[in-house]
Amino acid sequence: MNNSSDPLHGVKLATILEFLVEELGWDELGRRIDIRCFNTNPSIKSSLTFLRKTDWARVKVEREYLNLI
Repeated sequence: MNNSSDPLHGVKLATILEFLVEELGWDELGRRIDIRCFNTNPSIKSSLTFLRKTDWARVKVEREYLNLI
């Protein structure tokens, strides 16, 4: 049983990103979170690589996810 109060507990970054792309599309996601990997030749793979290395960008993506769910 999961007693964590963190709504992101156990949710993979790839799952979050795939959800956002499905819900918003790359164009809207890039408008809301203005980072190059969303606006120039976007892909799940390249975005995950960037987000795993860049804490501030990952926080913005997680916050956007939480706002939508």
